[in-house]
Amino acid sequence: MSPDTLPETVVAPRDAEPVKQDRTHSRARAARRRKIVVTAARALLLVAVLGLWEGLSRAKVIDPFNFSMPSKIWDQIYTWTTHGTALGSLGEQIWFTLHEALLGWIIGVVAGVVFGIALGRITFLADVLGPYIKVLNSIPRIVLAPIFVIWFGLGPASKVASAVVLVFFPVFFNAFQGAREVDRNLVANARILGASDRRVTLQVVIPSATSWIFTSLHVSFGFALIGAIVGEYIGATKGIGLLVAQSQGTFNAAGVYAAMVILAVVALLAEGLLTFAERRIFRWKPSDSDR
Repeated sequence: MSPDTLPETVVAPRDAEPVKQDRTHSRARAARRRKIVVTAARALLLVAVLGLWEGLSRAKVIDPFNFSMPSKIWDQIYTWTTHGTALGSLGEQIWFTLHEALLGWIIGVVAGVVFGIALGRITFLADVLGPYIKVLNSIPRIVLAPIFVIWFGLGPASKVASAVVLVFFPVFFNAFQGAREVDRNLVANARILGASDRRVTLQVVIPSATSWIFTSLHVSFGFALIGAIVGEYIGATKGIGLLVAQSQGTFNAAGVYAAMVILAVVALLAEGLLTFAERRIFRWKPSDSDR
């Protein structure tokens, strides 16, 4: 081969790395700008809706007795915060409801994960219990709240039971689907390496199904709050649900909306904590800004 025909050596440009860094910084800046724009748009939308609601109520376009208005709702929250409610301090009512929802959520999540993984792994068990689970899932579970009040009384147990049945099924179906969607090659490789069924379940199936399970946790805590609130609304001695029932009984629309605002804040805080925990656990997954 003559010197003229020798292949040329490809040399990477020296400025390739700075260009890559510039692109990364540009994407990060674009993501930050978009986050600021989205946050500002959300705030403007909220202000517009509240302002329109207040204006229509004051102009008597909508009935302020039935629909209340944001200023009266804020006054009701301020009164409950500073002077307490007829049932005691507002913090006590929030904690009472939150305690019931948390306990029901934990029990429902644990039961849903255990049964979902078990039925996802054991085909015979899924064939036997599958029809019964479908029947139970077809029942409007919110109507069980009065039955639980009859069974367990007006105490926290009936509210916890309502929360459990609402939380169990979404967690169960996601855990079941996650166990069924595990990569069969991973399971086969684990068995080739001598892993027992128990080790395969604990070290392969459950970690693979974790993302499915976390997806259901975001929705299920809201269901737990609903279960606790409905139980308190039907019959209780304390709680936000009882505040809603009393406000409705006295035709205090501002009190009903104020309780709803408080519940929304509690649900958003819980959603934020779950999102933070999910990001910490799944740090290996690329974020939306990295894609």
